[in-house]
Amino acid sequence: MNITLPNVAALLAGLLAVVAVAGRGRTLGRGMFAAGMAALAVESYLAGRSAAAFAPTEAAFWQEWRLLVMAVLPGLWSLFSLCYSRGNHLEFVRRWWVWITLSVIGPLLLAFLYQDGLVLAIPPEAATGRYVTGLGPAGKALHVFALLSWVFVLLNLERTFRTAVGTMRWRIKFAVVGLALLFGTRVYCSSQAFLYSAVATAHVSINACALILACVLIVISVVRTRTFEIDVYPSQTLLYNSLTILLAGLYLLVVGVMAKWIEAWGGDGSFPLTAALVLVALVGLGLLGLSDRVRLRLRRFVSRHLHRPLHDYRRLWSAFSERTATLVDRTEFGQAAVRLISETYEALSVSIWLVDEARGTLMWGASTFWSEDKAGEALAKAGPTEPVVGALRDHPGPFDFDRTNADWADTLRRLQPDQFGKGGGRFAVPLRANGELLGVITAGDRVSGLPFEGQDLDLLKCMADQIGATFLNQRLSRRLLESKQMEAFQAMSTFFVHDLKNAASTLSLTLGNLRVHFDNPEFRQDALRAIGRTSDRINALVGRLALLRQGLELKLAEASLNDVVQAALQSMEDGAASVELKLDDVPRTRLDAGQMQRVVVNFLMNAREASGPEGHIQVRTARRNGWITLAVTDDGCGMSPEFIRQNLFRPFQTTKSRGLGIGLFQAKVIVEAHRGRIEVESMPGRGTTFRILLPTEDASL
Repeated sequence: MNITLPNVAALLAGLLAVVAVAGRGRTLGRGMFAAGMAALAVESYLAGRSAAAFAPTEAAFWQEWRLLVMAVLPGLWSLFSLCYSRGNHLEFVRRWWVWITLSVIGPLLLAFLYQDGLVLAIPPEAATGRYVTGLGPAGKALHVFALLSWVFVLLNLERTFRTAVGTMRWRIKFAVVGLALLFGTRVYCSSQAFLYSAVATAHVSINACALILACVLIVISVVRTRTFEIDVYPSQTLLYNSLTILLAGLYLLVVGVMAKWIEAWGGDGSFPLTAALVLVALVGLGLLGLSDRVRLRLRRFVSRHLHRPLHDYRRLWSAFSERTATLVDRTEFGQAAVRLISETYEALSVSIWLVDEARGTLMWGASTFWSEDKAGEALAKAGPTEPVVGALRDHPGPFDFDRTNADWADTLRRLQPDQFGKGGGRFAVPLRANGELLGVITAGDRVSGLPFEGQDLDLLKCMADQIGATFLNQRLSRRLLESKQMEAFQAMSTFFVHDLKNAASTLSLTLGNLRVHFDNPEFRQDALRAIGRTSDRINALVGRLALLRQGLELKLAEASLNDVVQAALQSMEDGAASVELKLDDVPRTRLDAGQMQRVVVNFLMNAREASGPEGHIQVRTARRNGWITLAVTDDGCGMSPEFIRQNLFRPFQTTKSRGLGIGLFQAKVIVEAHRGRIEVESMPGRGTTFRILLPTEDASL
C-alpha cells in the first residue's frame, strides 16, 4: 500500500499542533486541540507503517503501537469538544467529569493492561490484502470505547455550532465541518473494525483523507477569521432535536451499503479513491447546506420569480411570539431577539444597545458579535455615547449610519464593526415605546453583500417596535416588583418596630423601677420574670419573621389528626380548660405532625383572643366525603366578608393591635403543602369557624 496519504496527514496534523501551541491565547481548548492533533499525527504515521508492512508480524507490531497511541485520543478530544469555543466550558467540564475521567482512564487501562489482547497477526496463508491485522478482545473493546467517544464529540460540536449565531457561527463553520468530517469518518471505521474484528487496509486511507481534509478546513477557518475560538454560552439543558444521533446511524448504513457496492463492482483497489471522493462531496454538500448566502439567494429567487413576498410575515411573527412569550429576563429576551433578526436577514452581526436610564448612555443588551465583556471594552474605546442617544431621538425609523458624517455616527460604527467590508451596509433602528427611547438595534455583515431595502426596512422597523414594547413592559414590571417589595418591607418594618418599641418600653420601665426598688427581693423576682417574658417575646417575633424566608420542608409520617389536636392543647398554658372537644374516630393519614400542630395552635390562639376569657371554643374532627376535617369555632367578634376575601391570608394584614399577620399566612402554606385547603365562616359579632380539610390516604390514590 502507498503510505503517502498517511504520511501527508501526519505531517499536516503535526504542523497544526505546533501552530496551536505557538499561537497566542493559551486556553484549555487550544491545548487539547494541539495534544489531540499531535496524537493523530503519530497515529496516522503508525497506521501507514502497519499498512505498508510486508510481514504479518511486522504489521501487527506497528498496529499495536498505533492502538496504544489511539488510547489517548478519546480523553483528549472529549475534553476538547467540551471546551472548544465555549465561554462557560468549566461548567460543562464539571458536569461531565465522570465521562472525562472514564474516557481518559478506560482506554489506557485496556491498551496497557491487556496489551497482549490488542492485535492478532493474520497468517500469511489467510491474508487477502483486505486487512492489516486482526483485533483481539482488548482491541475490539478499545474501538467500542472510541466509537462512543466520537459520537460524544460530534454531539458537543453540534451543540456549540447551534448556539453560535451570526458572525460567531460564520467564524467556526469551516472548523466545525472539518472536525465533524474527521470524527464522522472515525465512527464508520471504528464500527467496521469492531464488526469484522480486524483493521481494514482501506480504512487507513479513509482516515488519512479525512484528517487531511479536516486540517485544510481548519486552516481555512483560521485564515478567513484570524481566530480559532470564540465565546458562546450553550445551555446546560439537554440538546433536543439533535441531528448527530440520527446522522450517525444513517451514515453507518449508507457507507456500509456503498462499501458492498464498490466491492461488487470495482474491487478493493478502487475503494480508497472512491471513499475519498465521497468524503469531498460530503464536505461540499455540508458547506453548501450551511451557507447563509445560498439560502438567501434561493429565497430572493423565489420572491422575484414566483411573486412571493420577500419575508413570510406570518411565520416570522409566530416564531417571534413562540421564542419570546415566556422570556422575562432582559438578557435572554435580547439574545432571542438578535438571533431572530440575524436569521431573518442573514445578517451575521446584530446587536442591541440599551439606554442606561440613570446616566443617559448606551449599554450592552445582546449581540451575535460581542460577548458582554468584549462589548464593555468596545464601549470604553468608542468614546462618549451620550451624543448617540441624543441623535437617535431624531431618527424615527431605520437609517444607514455609514452615510452620516456626524461624530456620533463614528461611535456607532466602532460599536458595529464591518467584518466583511461588503456586507450590504450597516443600519440602525431606534427602539421606542410610548414615546420613550429605550435603545438601538445595529445590524450589518449581510451575506453576499445584499443591501437592506424596502421590505427589509419595513419589517425591521416593525420588529424594533415590538422589541421596544417588550423591553418597556419588562422595565415597568421590574419597577412594579420593586415597589411591591418595598411596600412589603415597609409593612413588615412597621409591625416589627411597633413590637420592638413595646418591648423596649417594658425593659426601660423595668430598669427604671429597678433602681428604686432594687433592695426589695420580691420586686427583683418580678423584674426578672418581666425581663424573661420580654426576651421571649423578642425571640418569638424574630422566629416568626424567619418563617417567611425559610423553605417549608414536610416530614410526612402516618399520624392521627386527633393526636395532633391533643398535643396542640397540651402545648398551650391552661389550653384544655376552656375548649370543648368533639373528636370523631378519623382514619390515620400521612402528615407532618409538628407543622400541623403549629396550625392548630395558631387557630386556638386566634379563637381565644377573639372570644376573650369568658368565650367558648369548640374543636371538632370528622370524616366527610373522602376528607378529614378539623373545625375550630369561637363565639368572638368575627370578621367582615371583605376582610376575609382581601386580607385574611395575606402576610402583614391583621386586626390585632399586637400581631404581624404572619400566622394565618403560614398556616395556609402548611395546609396547602399537605394537598389540603382552609375554609372560613365568619360574621361580625357572631364568631368564626376555621375549617381544615385534608385528603385521606384513599383519596390520594
